[in-house]
Amino acid sequence: MTTAAPRSSHDLDPRRRRLLYRAWHRGIREMDLIMGRFADAEIENLSDAELDDFERLIDAQDHDIFSWISGTNPTPAEYATPLFARMSEFHHSGRGLPE
Repeated sequence: MTTAAPRSSHDLDPRRRRLLYRAWHRGIREMDLIMGRFADAEIENLSDAELDDFERLIDAQDHDIFSWISGTNPTPAEYATPLFARMSEFHHSGRGLPE
């Protein structure tokens, strides 16, 4: 599988730049692709509240996030945010995949 190069962060503020980096450097490749692609597409348009949610989510364990995205386990209330729903929908829709 080929993967697209992550978006450039040169035009982002430091908070978004840090979150974009962390989204692409998770620990397991599957989560790099899920969170990184979502961040590539959405990071510059996230509100401060959404950035707070993304920061909280980024601190969760990869295997937990993957189980919530895949539906293996229910998403805990503190992570079941509109942002998480958007990221999950983004992943399941196939958006952000290389053409």
